[in-house]
Amino acid sequence: MPTCLPLVLRRCHACASERFRANGRFRVNANHKLIDVWLLALCTACGETTKLTVLERMNVRSVRAGLLDRLHDNDPVLAAELLQDPVVRRRNRISLDWDNAWRLDTGGPDHLDRGAANRVGDTSDAIDVSVCFAARIPVRPVRLIAEGFGLSRAEVERLIMEGSLVSAVRLSGKLSGDFTFTLKR
Repeated sequence: MPTCLPLVLRRCHACASERFRANGRFRVNANHKLIDVWLLALCTACGETTKLTVLERMNVRSVRAGLLDRLHDNDPVLAAELLQDPVVRRRNRISLDWDNAWRLDTGGPDHLDRGAANRVGDTSDAIDVSVCFAARIPVRPVRLIAEGFGLSRAEVERLIMEGSLVSAVRLSGKLSGDFTFTLKR
């Protein structure tokens, strides 16, 4: 699940840095019956502001009242939704850096201990695990599995090669959707 907004990867025109931090603030500009909306982001190096286009020259009546209220209230949840919107990302030619912006929730510290206690006498059991994303965060499944089970990534790779860790999806590369896997002990 996400812990904060991801960094926006885009070149700064002032200092040539490539990282911006969106703080959830919007700029709304209305000109007669047309409205423009931008999500504001600050350069992590020099503090220069960039505007990410959300709405451009839209008729005010075509924008839902609830959305307009959220824009005026600088809703951080709306900012997170818009940053993950592929249309907004493509229009602004940006990508997102999710490093250190998410955490893994394994169901509590004793969740894995109960499973370990059940495996002490039984060597033929398997653990079925379902991974559910709270947001579409591209993460390497090998990293998630390693963090969730307290293993190294090399150990997880070895388990995949041995066939002790199997999944219907490819575990190499990055995923941003829910998946399941089975760990055979």
